[in-house]
Amino acid sequence: MRQKHVPQRTCVGCGQLQAKRQMVRVVRTVEGPIQVDPTGKHAGRGAYLCKNARCWEIALQRSSLNRALKAEASLEEREELLRYSRLFGAESTTQSAPEADGEAGS
Repeated sequence: MRQKHVPQRTCVGCGQLQAKRQMVRVVRTVEGPIQVDPTGKHAGRGAYLCKNARCWEIALQRSSLNRALKAEASLEEREELLRYSRLFGAESTTQSAPEADGEAGS
């Protein structure tokens, strides 16, 4: 019996390869704003992140999300993305997320 293909994506925070459906898509829409795309179907340039708050912090601190989306996230967009990431908590879905100096303060 033939196995069904499972699309894989790389987290822009930790770099781990996972199934697309286990990740969250962030999109730079055609109109310009950067936002979370929970359905994965919005038009625009997308990037994927693990469901781990630490990966979101790393992606924003190291600007890897900006590079993937080819756009600079505004302060309001960054705050909204961090707020969304707190829904996941700090539980690790990755084997070893790279450590970054400093914490994101509020």
